[in-house]
Amino acid sequence: MPNGFSPALLVLRDPLESDAGRSTSVNSTTGKSTSANSASADSVSGFIAVDPDSPVVSALDLGVTRGDGIFETITVVNGMPQALDAHLHRFARSAAMLDLPAPQPETWKKGVFAAVDSRPTVDEAFAKLVYTRGIEGSGIPTGWIYLQQSPDFTTERTEGISVVLLDRGYASSVQRTSPWLLQGAKTLSYAINKAAAREAQRRGADDVIFVSSDGYLLEGPTATIVLKLDDTFVTPRTESGILPGTTQQSIFEIAAVNGYGTAYEMLTPADLRRAESAWLVSSVRNAAPIREIDGEARPIDAGLTEAINAGLAARTI
Repeated sequence: MPNGFSPALLVLRDPLESDAGRSTSVNSTTGKSTSANSASADSVSGFIAVDPDSPVVSALDLGVTRGDGIFETITVVNGMPQALDAHLHRFARSAAMLDLPAPQPETWKKGVFAAVDSRPTVDEAFAKLVYTRGIEGSGIPTGWIYLQQSPDFTTERTEGISVVLLDRGYASSVQRTSPWLLQGAKTLSYAINKAAAREAQRRGADDVIFVSSDGYLLEGPTATIVLKLDDTFVTPRTESGILPGTTQQSIFEIAAVNGYGTAYEMLTPADLRRAESAWLVSSVRNAAPIREIDGEARPIDAGLTEAINAGLAARTI
């Protein structure tokens, strides 16, 4: 890239290793064990740095063939991974929901910092953590971390985005009644989310807000909804089968420090339309104000949005 920033790729050295360490390592691409009596500098973190263009996953990996795996995307501002512990907690939660071997948080945390430290500091980058079930029948998961400079989201953050409401086809009780559908887990099975994004484009919109079959607001394909109703910041309850939002949680912390109330509620499209301000928030794009819903324009609070995004960028944990 023009500023000299190139992607970094780190592969999990021993997917089944505890934080205390073991004497063998596993190539997560081939599933073969190798000796690990001595660790190179690249693998001290539990990950091995490889050429970003090199193959790191088998064609038989269930993450590729079935979408059987999880991921997290962590924004990195001026060399500081944002909300890292919250992302790792959610990573572990998703793994448990999929019955994957528990990812070791300290190993993954060291891997993220190793990736960040391997590249020059830029205003914004992101680290994507991927963890799959591995090659079918091997019992050995596959994991890697990919670091890349972030796109420029200035327009989305300042001018806002247009959204359409789409029926998700599930009732808001789905997480309780049908946990095998994995609603609320951050899985690699993103075909439906990508299809929803294409439908938004066909309708001339930038993004989507899903609505449950019983009429409640849920989330976007890659973002959480946050509304400002009077002096309270509100987001849908996670029990409705949505992903807990790490950026939303940070916004609630910023709001509380500045004297606003915060709440988790069962929200409807009517709440969205009557809200003083509304955002879709995510780790890399941050807070994008909603300027249009199903073709109907609505005002945005540019000053408040700027303050929220400044608060997000200032995080040190």
